Parts: sequence; C-alpha cells; structure tokens
Amino acid sequence: MMLIGKINEIITMLQRLAVNAHLDLVYVKTILKIIGVAYIAEFGVQIARDAGQGALASKIELAGKILILVMAIPIITAIIKAVLGLIPQ
Repeated sequence: MMLIGKINEIITMLQRLAVNAHLDLVYVKTILKIIGVAYIAEFGVQIARDAGQGALASKIELAGKILILVMAIPIITAIIKAVLGLIPQ
C-alpha cells in the first residue's frame, strides 16, 4: 500500500514523457497494462508453485504470456508500419 503513491508518480511521469514525445497515450496505457498482467501472472505462478502445483503454475505462466502477446499486437503493428514507412519504395 505504501508503494501506490510511487507507482502513481511513475505513471504520471510516463504519460508526460509520451505527450512530450508526441506518442499516442494508447500505447503507454497498453504497455502499463502489459506490465500489470506480467506482475499478476508472476504472482499467481509463485502462489501455485508454493502450493506444490507445478502444472497449474505452468499453465498460469503460459496464459500470461499469451495474454501479453495479444495485448501487444497494436504496438507490434505500429512498429511494423513505422519501419515500413522508413523503407524507400
């Protein structure tokens, strides 16, 4: 609970950096969501392993990775479009 203020400061700083760099805030929000999913998945994996449920931990880990990949599709698409825009035709 003590870290919530610090996390809010970090999020605010990242949003300011994105605005200054003329980035769409959708990408910043998506990255923050991806980080959140990664932490929650890791927390679930550790709880399952501590309970002796290695198979369940592996499935939680896989589900987290797939969810992160799905959430990253818009960012990957934007990167590919940017790279293709740099290539002369």
